[in-house]
Amino acid sequence: MDKREANVSAGKGRLEITLRVVVLGLVLSVVMGAANVYLGLKAGMTVSASIPAAVMAMLLFKLLFRDSSILEANQVQTCASAGESLAAGIIFTMPAMVMVGYWDSFDFWSVTCVALTGGLLGILFMIPMRKVFVADNDELPYPEGVACAAVLRTGEQHANRGEASSLIFGVVLGMVTAVATKLFAVMQATLETATVYSSRIFYFGGDLSPMLVAVGFIVRLNVAVLIFLGGAISWLIAIPLYGGANEFGDAVDGAYEIWSSQIRFVGVGAMVVGGLASLFSVRQGLVAAVSELRGSLDGTGRNSEEKHRDIPAAAILSLGLFCIAMLIIVNYRFTGAVGITLIATVVMLVMGFFFTAVASYIVGLVGNSNSPVSGMTITSVLVAGGLLWLFNYSGMDAVVATLGIAAIVCCVACTSGDVCNDLKTGSLVGAAPFRQQMMQIAGVFVAALVMAPVLTLLHNNTPGGIGGRELAAPQASLFAALARGFSGNGTLPWNMIGYGAAVGIIILIIDWYLRLLGVKFRAHLMPIAVGMYLPFGLAVPILIGGLIAHVHTRGHATSDHGPVLHRGVLFSSGVIAGEALTSIGLACLAALGVQSMAPGWSEGAVTAFSIVASAVVISCFYLATRPLRPAR
Repeated sequence: MDKREANVSAGKGRLEITLRVVVLGLVLSVVMGAANVYLGLKAGMTVSASIPAAVMAMLLFKLLFRDSSILEANQVQTCASAGESLAAGIIFTMPAMVMVGYWDSFDFWSVTCVALTGGLLGILFMIPMRKVFVADNDELPYPEGVACAAVLRTGEQHANRGEASSLIFGVVLGMVTAVATKLFAVMQATLETATVYSSRIFYFGGDLSPMLVAVGFIVRLNVAVLIFLGGAISWLIAIPLYGGANEFGDAVDGAYEIWSSQIRFVGVGAMVVGGLASLFSVRQGLVAAVSELRGSLDGTGRNSEEKHRDIPAAAILSLGLFCIAMLIIVNYRFTGAVGITLIATVVMLVMGFFFTAVASYIVGLVGNSNSPVSGMTITSVLVAGGLLWLFNYSGMDAVVATLGIAAIVCCVACTSGDVCNDLKTGSLVGAAPFRQQMMQIAGVFVAALVMAPVLTLLHNNTPGGIGGRELAAPQASLFAALARGFSGNGTLPWNMIGYGAAVGIIILIIDWYLRLLGVKFRAHLMPIAVGMYLPFGLAVPILIGGLIAHVHTRGHATSDHGPVLHRGVLFSSGVIAGEALTSIGLACLAALGVQSMAPGWSEGAVTAFSIVASAVVISCFYLATRPLRPAR
């Protein structure tokens, strides 16, 4: 019996789905979903909830129930991560409906139907691909899926009250920072400055959010450096080269205007290249997935063994028909026209299936954090916009139909990648695939209900709303601009998109060369492209977090990084949850009429306090994430 079979056999006869698993899984699905809505709107990216949810589940079960098992924690993590992945799909696209003027506020039923349908399709499309990308695939390393399995095993052996203290300390730090910044206004959200020299703007700045440091810690140094590199290309190189500073009265506002209207579209071009490259890389997997789907429907692919069994084909078909009906209803609700509804529904299904394979392959290759979801969604926007243009659709109907397609495809890609990662973790710890799939479906159903209320709350009670400086929603604003451009309601800087495509090709060549050399550091295209279209202030704290994680793992073998960073991941998860959920809570207070309680400090005093507070936060972060014991 090899190691993989031993892992699977170890799960027999142990508790897996119990009442406490279902309750905690659904609660964490809502919590992780709501927290990642805020994180994604602010940072333009989300972090996988698999490892944080696995750590929290194992810790809570070990402290409260002596008979808990690793399989229970795995099922909780599976359900919780479904909420996070759904949040990513929604916040990258649905705010664009408000930005283009189609909605004044978020429509509850439309957002909920998009979230539910996209999430379910991501799960259903992934089920026939499980054998192709998980069970019968020994080539894909699944870095985050394997790391999550290692975290579960480590937590089963070492979960203790010290780790609970790390989680609580992280929550408190995130809460205190959010209250100090948003309620009492004694800290600035961003420290930034810009100057003009020879009609060129030179900008530098950094956000003061510990949540972003936590993101950098979780994604680690390679990804953090690539995000910073993308930001540096846009803000430190492209904006000065662009010039035109004389058109703006304030240098900082000028830098943001140039980035928003021109430079960030360089990232769009790079993402299109990344999306096409990803499609090419999974061409063989797509063929195998179609064959597996055909076999599951005619009965030749069935397997009654628990470790190989999926949800029955009849259930997949029934849920699939339900999703198709929902897609038709959603598209008709958006446009009110039969023709465009049918075109949009077919495009959603075809592109959703294709990008399920892309997302699954990329997650298996480089993990959730590097999955090119933005590139896939931008590619779907371009394809949808082009098709609607060919069929002579234009105006607001074309804009909304394009954004609807993007929303479904984005939810499918996010959810299917997360499902694939969770199924790999489950296979390593001995979980039953069909039980994981049921928990994922339950997580999607519950999380879909909270997306619209959280979006509405944040939009109505955050200065500037969604799309403003605090919650910039970078992806959604990009998709809105692309949809307007294709429908004839706006213009696109095609020259910048072309430059970005050239940059993307160069980065792909560099990454190919690094892979040939066997270098551990990789130049993955998507994190660089993400950094290009994010505000530069976000990249600085993310880099700091990645550097802290690197310092802690320096001198340790790669296989030991999981145990070494175990305490830090728990603390970082607490920071993200604390700051995000407190920010949502403060939005609730604002809705009730509780406004800022600023003490009236001068701008200089607030700046000085912000600098000192940032130094204290970084010091606390370094100390709180140090491993308690050396890795073995």
